[in-house]
Amino acid sequence: MSLPGGHITSLASGKAASLASVQRLKRRREFLRVAGVRRKWVAPGLILQAAPTLLIEDGCDRPPEPVVRIGFTVTRKVGNSVVRNRVRRRLRAAADLVMGISARAGYDYVLIGRGGTIGRAFPDLLNDLRTALRKLGALRVETDAGGRADAGSKEDNRA
Repeated sequence: MSLPGGHITSLASGKAASLASVQRLKRRREFLRVAGVRRKWVAPGLILQAAPTLLIEDGCDRPPEPVVRIGFTVTRKVGNSVVRNRVRRRLRAAADLVMGISARAGYDYVLIGRGGTIGRAFPDLLNDLRTALRKLGALRVETDAGGRADAGSKEDNRA
């Protein structure tokens, strides 16, 4: 797997093996359904909306395996097309780094660009996304074989 900057990671590590499959929301009705649930978190660099994925969406009888589905939108209030496309690219880059690892599968997410997205430092944008996931209750919790939270979590290290 290649990361930005040309770094290569091994798929043999436990973290890489637990990445969720990430798909895109493309249809207007999918965006409207997520907005209709009215679960959102507003951060300086972005707005994140979340809704549980519908089990049977395309008429298939078996429930699909849980995936993370993400949509991106930026309104004209943010700026002209050049600015909007730049904001959308920044949001996609942040989602590529955070959502596959940190987002709970079985949810649909919509990332909405804001005026502050373009000038926000990229590490702060990543922090905004992680915070939004945590506040919406959609942050993935790693468990070990016994069903307990990952030993590296902050809660376990508070002795």
